[in-house]
Amino acid sequence: MAKFKDTKEKDKPVKPKETTAEFISSMAAVFITGLFIVTFNLQAFEIPSTSMKNTLLVGDRLFVDRTTVAPKTSWVGPVIPYSDIRRNDIIVFISPKEPGLYVVKRIIGVPGDRIHLVNGKLFRNGEPVDEPYVVRNGTYDPYRDEFPSQPPPFDAVSSEWHVSLNTFIQGGDLMVPEGGYFAMGDNRDVSYDSRYWGFIPRANVIGRPMFIFWSFETPEGQYRETGLANRVKNFLTTALHFFDQTRWRRTFRLVR
Repeated sequence: MAKFKDTKEKDKPVKPKETTAEFISSMAAVFITGLFIVTFNLQAFEIPSTSMKNTLLVGDRLFVDRTTVAPKTSWVGPVIPYSDIRRNDIIVFISPKEPGLYVVKRIIGVPGDRIHLVNGKLFRNGEPVDEPYVVRNGTYDPYRDEFPSQPPPFDAVSSEWHVSLNTFIQGGDLMVPEGGYFAMGDNRDVSYDSRYWGFIPRANVIGRPMFIFWSFETPEGQYRETGLANRVKNFLTTALHFFDQTRWRRTFRLVR
């Protein structure tokens, strides 16, 4: 008996196969979009020292928001949440002392602020500042802890700062100038910061850390090991101890 096709069944349209050219085009679009985001919006950064302990640890890898602190532009201004750099912001910037070196510190003073320390205690605009994030090691240093009342030692500060520091002191306070920022590390007694090399120019600011995407137990100073043998050794160490030396509790932690 002859079989007839069910006229109620509709023919399903056949989806055309993606051509090689279309596949390459779509992958290129994804790559370009990702490259744009990484280049202009986000940047990965690894913490190299203990100067921000315990807020940030050596081996913390984090994403830095490069957009909201960038100079405002009229064509994207309405959609970008630009914001000024504020007191207590943690920022990544290019070191005024070592061009090309990326550094992370906490903003202590913005333009117009008056800063001084008494026995390591921060005073801003005449008022004591509560700093629950600060770590102290119990040692005392007159220049560091009574800043800026004590003259800077030649062997501790940059030559430029040694010359210009006094021009910014008024009534025992350090006056933060327009276009500059005063920053210190949370690990206050070991941090090499604005007390030793001066203000951060606005143009040196890269962005604000957003969150830690991975944290791995890393020796301090490892970033200086740039030789091929050291890089191979560090790579193998990371591969072998990825699970037992990753600080899992720090993953996706917001930086504040």
